[in-house]
Amino acid sequence: MSDENLKHSALEDAQGLGLGVFLCSVGIHVLTHLGLVTGQTAGLAVILSYVTGWSFGAVFFVVNLPFYALAWQRLGRTFTLKSLGSVTVLSILTELMPMGFRIEYVQPALGAVLFGALTGLGLLAMFRHGGSLGGIGVVALYVQDTTGFRAGYVQLIFDAVLFSVAALLFPLSIVALSLLGAVVLNLIIAVNHRRDRYVAT
Repeated sequence: MSDENLKHSALEDAQGLGLGVFLCSVGIHVLTHLGLVTGQTAGLAVILSYVTGWSFGAVFFVVNLPFYALAWQRLGRTFTLKSLGSVTVLSILTELMPMGFRIEYVQPALGAVLFGALTGLGLLAMFRHGGSLGGIGVVALYVQDTTGFRAGYVQLIFDAVLFSVAALLFPLSIVALSLLGAVVLNLIIAVNHRRDRYVAT
């Protein structure tokens, strides 16, 4: 089969990215309802929104802005534009979600797993269609390319710092539940995001 036949169409990309962003927005709605945190740029935005009282959507959009120039240089125009569009739509959806989806009760551990599962599947859909939610992952790839230091380690260090800060700001029970959600999310990505098995782009 030729490479051309393996590529997603524009409509398939729109569907995949749209579904991914929607699942991530539902996951973040569950996360913020429980007052939990997560890793990466979304986690930074969540913590800032809790501390400042500003909305997650607005903070997430602004936090991602500095990364687009680097993404354009490192990963190209298409990836950057898809990521910019995805971040923008996610920022809007997280603002609108509480208007149509009000959570009365969810057991915290179950909520953490729900967040991890929904967001992990959402990110997986986005990765498979050449998009992302921007942020620290772009910096991690840049560091790897320029220094040889692995991108995964850069992300782990960032998350370790982020959760350490969270431990100073929030009860340890919140941090522990947040780690549960982050583990579920990262396991989904680690097990399923395999370019050697899924080759369409």
